[in-house]
Amino acid sequence: MENRLVASDLLAAGLTRPLLDVRSPGEYAQGHVPGALSFPLFSDAERAAVGTIYKQQSRERALETGLELVGPKLADFVREARRLATTGQLIVHCWRGGQRSGSMAWLLHQGGLDVMTLEGGYKAYRTWVLADLAAQAYNLRIIGGRTGTGKTKILHALRGMGEQVIDLEGLAHHKGSAFGFIGELPQPTVEQFENELHTALHQLDPARRIWVENESHSIGRIYIPDGFWRQMKVAPLLNLQIPPAARLQNLLDDYVGTDKSELEAAFLKINRKLGGQHLQAALEALHRDDFAAAAKIALHYYDKTYQHGLETSQSSALQPLEFEHGDPVVIARHLVGMPDAQRAK
Repeated sequence: MENRLVASDLLAAGLTRPLLDVRSPGEYAQGHVPGALSFPLFSDAERAAVGTIYKQQSRERALETGLELVGPKLADFVREARRLATTGQLIVHCWRGGQRSGSMAWLLHQGGLDVMTLEGGYKAYRTWVLADLAAQAYNLRIIGGRTGTGKTKILHALRGMGEQVIDLEGLAHHKGSAFGFIGELPQPTVEQFENELHTALHQLDPARRIWVENESHSIGRIYIPDGFWRQMKVAPLLNLQIPPAARLQNLLDDYVGTDKSELEAAFLKINRKLGGQHLQAALEALHRDDFAAAAKIALHYYDKTYQHGLETSQSSALQPLEFEHGDPVVIARHLVGMPDAQRAK
């Protein structure tokens, strides 16, 4: 009855079959295969109760309790799985590919569905993800530039031109600075960020160039996996330079209209390095709705930070590129048109 799928084949198979994660909602929230649907056999409280009985009483008693909890849900499981699996085919997995996924696979098979299970479960998937991120070599091109250069907009323009792009800030739901949380969804866990990054990379051709924005090792509370981070540090770094007025306008476009209390909180985060006098000037500017004055103070702080980062960069292929404007489409078109040897020199 049971067809098993190895982790390295999961993403391809998942394109044609819904992937049901039968772990508890809490396990799913901590990290899951991108695109997987939460289909819990037990709630968080039920899982905790069964686990306690297993430890304090016996395996047999835990099994009986599990059956008592799941029994009333069986018909609903089958009905919902049929609704999700429009072709009658699906994949189920649990933590280690054991009893939870095996039981669900048996039930859904009895309900007339074509069911595959993941060999080794989510644990095997995570092992594959981390090993692949550490081992796979990528042909990276790093887009750098001071705050307000519009690097993310340039990445999006490159993607629109058919280039391969990894938007780390988009995956992390954070723009990377003290202001980076503003206007973003809550950040994923580090584990989920790794899963999302791996899936995004898996969809690209590693032999072709991949454009990535220059980032610190951390983006908010997310950390870029070490293997990928090391490759970023030695990849060609294009240091884009646009006029100060264009940088200022980019900041105003990004942040004017947001909650001023969030802007104030962001300035307070960099209080120690900004200095009391500059902090007070920034807060007063926000109070009188002079966002340009506040943005200039932020730019002065981040310019010093960025210059220090350039001076300590490990990249052996730093190339400055100066533009008389900040148009992301024109800049992206220029990058695409440059000979690859020039980009990487």
